[in-house]
Amino acid sequence: MYSKQPITGFKPDFLWGGATAANQIEGAWNIDGKGLTTAEVVQKATDRQNFSMNAVTKDSIQTAIDDPTDTLYPKRRGIDFYHHYKEDIALFAKMGFKAFRMSIAWARIFPNGDDAQPNEKGLAFYDNVFAELKKYNIEPVVTLSHYEMPLTLTLKYNGWASRETIAAFNRYTETVFKRYQHQVKYWMTFNEINAGTWGFTGTGAVDDTLAPDEQLQLRYQALHHQFVASSIAVKQCHELMPDAKIGSMLARMQSYPKTPNPDDVRQAQQDDELNLFFTDVQVRGEYPNYMNRYFNDHNITLEMAPDDLQLIKDYPVDYLSFSYYMSMVSSAKPAGEKTAGNLILGEKNPYLEASDWGWQIDPVGLRITLNNLWERYGVPLFVVENGLGAIDQVDADGQIHDEYRIDYMRKHIEQMKEAVKDGVDLMGYTMWGPIDLISASTSEMSKRYGFIYVDQDDDGNGTLARSRKESFYWFKNVIASNGEDL
Repeated sequence: MYSKQPITGFKPDFLWGGATAANQIEGAWNIDGKGLTTAEVVQKATDRQNFSMNAVTKDSIQTAIDDPTDTLYPKRRGIDFYHHYKEDIALFAKMGFKAFRMSIAWARIFPNGDDAQPNEKGLAFYDNVFAELKKYNIEPVVTLSHYEMPLTLTLKYNGWASRETIAAFNRYTETVFKRYQHQVKYWMTFNEINAGTWGFTGTGAVDDTLAPDEQLQLRYQALHHQFVASSIAVKQCHELMPDAKIGSMLARMQSYPKTPNPDDVRQAQQDDELNLFFTDVQVRGEYPNYMNRYFNDHNITLEMAPDDLQLIKDYPVDYLSFSYYMSMVSSAKPAGEKTAGNLILGEKNPYLEASDWGWQIDPVGLRITLNNLWERYGVPLFVVENGLGAIDQVDADGQIHDEYRIDYMRKHIEQMKEAVKDGVDLMGYTMWGPIDLISASTSEMSKRYGFIYVDQDDDGNGTLARSRKESFYWFKNVIASNGEDL
């Protein structure tokens, strides 16, 4: 007879916290030697329902370079974490954070991406941030590349489309590994690496003049270069820091068939494969066979160095992290109403509610995807983005009652706990983003995620004062009870 003590809740060392990106919070875009990044040349959306954060051309980049202001480019100003980091980290500590996911801005360390020497002022800034986190016993979880590569690499090499970018990236990773080896235990390579199939945001490559098949060729070639660079970073990390953990990061799109029609079921399977291709490479260490037909059907031929595949096989990641905001509906003959997603559109699911931005809310889908990923890979999982973008109202007394955010998070945490009871090895949960920040997609401020309100509007007006929402106190109790008090 087989019998094992049932799992009842989260691990004692569960990593509760929040997640951000340098390009959405830091600001200070043109001081202390920092270079311009790809994130800082994407104009803010004028229509939140019809926009593309990948609509970048050579002409629009030059226009951005010639513009010395942040008016059209809010990611340049962020929320000025660069000067408020002590205050913000102190607020995270008051919530009881165990971990803070952040990214290092590559262009703060190497302003042009391939400079002869790193920028000491940039390195010192992150020294100070890590020291502040250590003061409160908060583990930094560091993303090495989060949609913010140095713009010079786009101008010089067309970003990740060129193999030259691999060496530049791994010189940067070696530099930060050596500098912060005693300060950071948890790393991840590329944020939402599958975003590379959507264009400029993920690849830093301008491809607007190419035909669709040519665009796919360029994007998958760029992704191959990222796979190689990721494996080299894993090798560097393990050799320098044997006890550190380095993971991959995926924008998870759980797909449901629209109907029991086998054609819809097969379409959902295929959509799932195209989403999990990236983690198959980074976790399993090899290109999956099912992609051969996709590459053939789309005339994609990848150029590889002789040792690329062996390198990918020898240095897979230690854990799999992912963002989860919604699920998708797949149909072999899509004709239904579309709903907004994280950079993509899918058919509307009639069984789900949606956020102010049209993102469909599916807590049970998080349990489904956790179980699917655990069964497929058997490596520790880490939910490093999950949250609700909403329009918050400040009452006359200055209070912000965001019960809708509490409800959203409660339901998702309940499903994470169910997945843990199912047997999933879950490392932690860093919700997006614990403090209001600039939206990744539309670059607006009014799409607020945080437990902490920042007094700044879409045009950059405001005092930048920080204040606590009702959800701040709720999440504090969640962490203190290790997920028992919801």
